[in-house]
Amino acid sequence: MAWYWWVVAALVLGLVEVVTVDFIFIMLAAGALSGAVVALVTDSLVAQALVAAAVSLLLLVLVRPVALRHLRQPIESRTGTAALVGRTALVLERVDAHDGRVKIGGEVWSARSYDPSDILEPGTSAEVMLIDGAHAVVLPTEQ
Repeated sequence: MAWYWWVVAALVLGLVEVVTVDFIFIMLAAGALSGAVVALVTDSLVAQALVAAAVSLLLLVLVRPVALRHLRQPIESRTGTAALVGRTALVLERVDAHDGRVKIGGEVWSARSYDPSDILEPGTSAEVMLIDGAHAVVLPTEQ
C-alpha cells in the first residue's frame, strides 16, 4: 500500500508544479513516482526513500537546467521586413525624398530619405527607419 502514498505525493507535487512552473516540483514528482515503483518491489521504506531522493536529485541537477534554458530561450519577435528596421544600409545610388537604392544585409532595396530635405550620396551609410511597401525609408547615420 506504500506505492499508493508515493503516487498521491507525485500527484500533489505535479499540481504544485502546474501553479509554480519552476521545474522543481515536477522533478520531485518524478522522484516520488520512482519511489512508488520501488514500493511495488520491496516493503523497505528506506530503499523507497533513497531511490526517490536520488532520482529527484539527479533530475534537479541534470534535467532542470536544460529545461530552464529551453523555457527561457529568447523568441525572435521581429521577422520579415520588420526585422530590417534599425539596421544599417549602404547607399548605392543617390537617395532623396523620392527615389534611390540602398543595400541592406546583402539585398538591394529601393529607398527614399526619411527627412525629405536629406540627400544621401553613394557610399554613405544610413539607418533604416521603416519599410514602406517596397521602399526602405532611411536616415543618414552620424559619422
